[in-house]
Amino acid sequence: MTHSEVHSVGRRGDTVLQLMVLAVPVAVTVWLLTLLGPVRAQGALRFGIEWVPSLGVALDFLVDGLSLLFALLVGGIGIFVTVYAAGYLRGHPLLRRFYLYLLLFMLGMLGLVLAGNLITLFVFWEITTLASYLLIGFDHASATARRSALQALLVTALGGLALLVGLVLLGMVASSFDLAAVLARGEQVRQHALYTPIFLLIIIGAFAKSAQVPLHFWLPNAMAAPTPVSAYLHSATMVKAGIYLIARLHPVLASTDLWMWTLTLVGAATAVIAAVLALRQTDLKLALAYTTLVALGTLTMFLGSDDSVAVAAAITFVLVHSFYKAALFMVVGIVDHQAGTREINALGGLAGRLPVTFVAALAAGLSMAGFPPFLGFIGKELKYEGALAIATEPVLVAGAAVFANALMVAVAATVVLKPFVGSRPPALTATREASVSLWLGPLLLAALGLTFGLAPGLLADTLVQPAVTAILGRPETVKLKLWHGVNVPLLLSVLTLALGVAVFVWQRRMRDLLSRAARWLPLSADRLWDGALAALRRGAYLHTRWLQHGVLKGYLAVVFAAVAAGLLWVLVHSGGLPEQLGWPRLTVKEWAALALVLAGTLAAVGCRAPLTAICSLGAMGVGIALIYLFFGAPDVAITQLLVETLFLVLVAMILHRLPLANAVRGPRVRLGHALLASAVGIAVSLAILLVLQQPFGSPTKNYFELAAVPEAFGRNIVNVILVDFRALDTFGEVVVVLIAAVGAAALLGSRRRALSARAQGTRRNP
Repeated sequence: MTHSEVHSVGRRGDTVLQLMVLAVPVAVTVWLLTLLGPVRAQGALRFGIEWVPSLGVALDFLVDGLSLLFALLVGGIGIFVTVYAAGYLRGHPLLRRFYLYLLLFMLGMLGLVLAGNLITLFVFWEITTLASYLLIGFDHASATARRSALQALLVTALGGLALLVGLVLLGMVASSFDLAAVLARGEQVRQHALYTPIFLLIIIGAFAKSAQVPLHFWLPNAMAAPTPVSAYLHSATMVKAGIYLIARLHPVLASTDLWMWTLTLVGAATAVIAAVLALRQTDLKLALAYTTLVALGTLTMFLGSDDSVAVAAAITFVLVHSFYKAALFMVVGIVDHQAGTREINALGGLAGRLPVTFVAALAAGLSMAGFPPFLGFIGKELKYEGALAIATEPVLVAGAAVFANALMVAVAATVVLKPFVGSRPPALTATREASVSLWLGPLLLAALGLTFGLAPGLLADTLVQPAVTAILGRPETVKLKLWHGVNVPLLLSVLTLALGVAVFVWQRRMRDLLSRAARWLPLSADRLWDGALAALRRGAYLHTRWLQHGVLKGYLAVVFAAVAAGLLWVLVHSGGLPEQLGWPRLTVKEWAALALVLAGTLAAVGCRAPLTAICSLGAMGVGIALIYLFFGAPDVAITQLLVETLFLVLVAMILHRLPLANAVRGPRVRLGHALLASAVGIAVSLAILLVLQQPFGSPTKNYFELAAVPEAFGRNIVNVILVDFRALDTFGEVVVVLIAAVGAAALLGSRRRALSARAQGTRRNP
C-alpha cells in the first residue's frame, strides 16, 4: 500500500470516528428536545436506578425546567464544538484521545445537571473536574499547559472537597439525599444550626468551579487548552456548573441575608475586576476568557436575589452568553488557525480574506455588546430591569452591571473590529477563509442569537419560564420582548453603549495605564497561588527532612512521643487520676515475675552488645508471659512465648553484623531515649490505672455467656470466642504467625546455604 493510500485510509477512519462522536450530542439533544412538552406539562420527570440503597443513594436523574435548559446547552453547543474540532484538529496525532476526553467532559456535565441525588451530583461534578484537567493539559508537551491543567485541577478539586462535606451535611439536615426531597425542605434547612457551614461549604465549591473572586485566576490560565475546549468550557460546561449549582439549590439556601450579601458582593466584585482585567489583554482569546468571568460574576450577582425578574434575567443571560461566547471563541480560533496569531497588534484587515468568519464575528459581537435586534439586547434590558428590582441594593447591582457591560462592549468591539478592519499586515497577505467545519458553528450560533432576538417568545415559553419556575419553586410567568418602550433599562443600555464606545476609542491608553498599574502591584492572585504551592513544597521538604528521614530510630521516637503526648493530654483534660488508687495485692510469684520484667528491662538498657540486649528483652517477655499465665490467660501466655522465641531467632541471625551499642549511641541520645521511654511508660501506666478505677460493665460478656452453648456448642467461652465469634480475627493471627515462620525458615535456609557454599569454596581453594 502506497503512502497516499495509507493517508486516505487514515482520513476515512478519522471521518468515521468524527461521525460516531458527533452522533452522541446529536442523539442527546434530540432526546432532550422531545422532553420540552412533558416538562412544561408535568413540571419534572424522574428516572433512575438504585445505587446504594442502604445509604439512600440512587443513580437518579431529575429533568425539570432548569436541568433541561442546561442539558440542552451542553448537548447543543457540544454539536457545534464537535464539528468545529473536526476541522481545527484535523490530522492531529492525538485526535482519538481528544474525542475521548471531550465525550467524558460532556458525560460529566450532562450527569451533573440532570442528577436527582446529591451524591450522584457530586460524582459527576468530579468527573467534570478530571475531564477538564485532561483537556486543558491536552498539549502535554507544553509546560504552560501542564501548569494550567494542574492549577485548574487543584483549585476545583479543593472546592469539590468542600462541596462534598456541604452536600453530606445538607443531606443529613434534610434527612434525605434525594434532590427533590431536599428542595422541598428549604425552611427546615435554613432554620437549622448547621445552615451557615452548609452554605459556606457549598458556595466555596460553586465559586471555585465558576471562578469567582478570589478563585478566578485559574480560568484565564485554562486558555492553554485547544480552542474547541475553550469554546465548550466557557459557554456550556465546567464554569457553568457552579452557576447551575447555585441555581439548583436556590430553593433550599436562598432567602437569607447571608445568601443575598455573599452572592451579590462576590458576583459584583468578580464582574468589575474581570472587566478591568479584560480591557488590558492583547491576546484575543485571553480577553474573551476574562469576559467569561464578567458573565459569571453577573450571573452570581443576580442569583443572589429572590425576585423573579432578577432570576429570569440570569437565566436569559445564560442562554445569551452561551450563544455569543461559543461563537466568538470559535472565531478567534479561526483567526489563530488561519493567520497564525491572535495578538491584537499583529492583526488587521482580514474581513476580505475571512468574509464568512467576519460575518459570524460581527453578529456574535453585536449580541455580546447588546445591540438590537439580537438576543443580547433583550438579555441586557432584562438584566437592568432585574437589577432595579432588587430591593436591597439596586444601585450597587445596577452600577456594577453598567460598568461591567460597558467594558464588555469595548472588548466585543476589539474582538470584532481589530482583526478584520484596518490595514492588513504584510505577514497576513496569504491568509484565506477556513474550511466549512470551522466557520459553520460560529455562523449558526450567531444566527441563533439573531433568530431568538427577533422571536424571543420561542425561548420564553419553552426554556426560560420553566427554569425560573424550577429555581424559585413557584409558578412564574416570563415574557421576553425586544421593545419595552422608553424606560430606565433602555436609558441604562444607551449609557452602556456610550461608555463602551468611549472606552474602545481610548483603549490603547487605558491598556497602557492598566499595565503600568499591574506592574506596581505587589501581588496578584496568580502569584499568590504560586507562593502557596511553593510553601506547600517547602513544608513537604521539611516534613520529609525531619519526619521521613529514613532512620527507624527517629520514626519510633516520633511515634512514642505522639503516644505519650496524646495520653498525657487526655489525662490532664479528663480530670486526672483520682486521689486514691486501689493497688492490687500481689503474691510472691507475681512479684517474682515483675522482678524478672524489671531485670530484663534494666539489662537491655545498660548492655553494649546488641545480642545481649535482645536476650534481655526476651527475659522481659518471659516475665510478661508469666504474668498472663498467673492471671488466667494461658493462651495469651503461649502466644507471647512463641513470639519472643521467634523474634529472638530472627534477630540473632542478623544482630552479629551490627556494631556495638556505644558506637551508635552517644550520652545525649541515650538520655533523650531514657526520657522518652519514661514519659511513655508513665503515661501508659497512668492511663491503665485510671481505666481500672472505672466501673466495669461489659454487655459482650453477658452475650458470650448466654450464646456460647446454644449458638457455638461450646462451654469454654474463650475458645468459643476465638474459634467461632472471632474466627476471622483468629485466622488472621494464624496467618501472621505462619508468614513469620516461613520467613524464619527462609532466613535459616539461606544462611545454611551460604555457609555450605563458603565451606565448599574453602575446600576447593585450600
